[in-house]
Amino acid sequence: MNFLNKMERQYGRYAIHNLTKYMIGCYAIGYILLYIGQAFGANFFQYLLLSPYHIMHGQIWRIVSWILIPPSSSNIIFVLIMLSFYYYLGTALERTWGAFRYNVYILGGMLCTVIGAFILYFISGPNEMFSLINGMSFSTYYINLSIFLAFAMNYPDMEVLFMMIIPIKIKYLALLDVAYLLYDLIRGGWGTRTVIIASLLNFIIYFLMTRNYRRISPQEIHRKQQFKKAVHPQMTPGGTRHKCAVCGRTEKDGEHLEFRYCSKCNGNYEYCQDHLFTHQHIK
Repeated sequence: MNFLNKMERQYGRYAIHNLTKYMIGCYAIGYILLYIGQAFGANFFQYLLLSPYHIMHGQIWRIVSWILIPPSSSNIIFVLIMLSFYYYLGTALERTWGAFRYNVYILGGMLCTVIGAFILYFISGPNEMFSLINGMSFSTYYINLSIFLAFAMNYPDMEVLFMMIIPIKIKYLALLDVAYLLYDLIRGGWGTRTVIIASLLNFIIYFLMTRNYRRISPQEIHRKQQFKKAVHPQMTPGGTRHKCAVCGRTEKDGEHLEFRYCSKCNGNYEYCQDHLFTHQHIK
């Protein structure tokens, strides 16, 4: 994360605030084009798809126009609910991470998708690409999924209404999505695998960068054990919990005794009420 901190200090002022609002606006335009096309028998999306072949032949707008292709749905009510849901997820992540990091996450995912499309094109050729493009595999679906997975990592215990009825923690829905992705990775060909990995590379990088691998190292485990022993020593039968550092009295010497730690002493020194304000501070 140090690299991101340096980048944010240098380029943070260029971050796009409320990026989710612009993404939802792009989806809204996409749905309008979809419904207009259905009404007049036209397919506008064929000119917007992420196609390296057409990009290399002059249709450079396809590098960004594929963002207008929204997640597929024919139910306008479901579309409105979905857009509201993703707007909530995106704005929550932006508030949690800050505008710059959220920009890096979303725009990085889009960039990885474009790079993945070109890599697949040069490796497999146009035939494999055309089948994936016609199936709209390179779309915003996985970008939205990366937003959902990142939100689930930050707020795993938040509950949502599954199918608008069943309350369920969001981490369980995320696990179902991950299981489905793993199934697609195993079942699909290299084209499908490339699409999934490239589109979700931003989440994979975020997941790896936010893991604290030091906490599972043998040295760290040993350090924690020693710390717990020092802070919480084992009590022997009949032992005491409090002891005055001056007179040595404990809570067993009288129920009226009260003990406090001194904040001015250098160390954890406890005193009874008779010596709490009269003792000489240990430096």
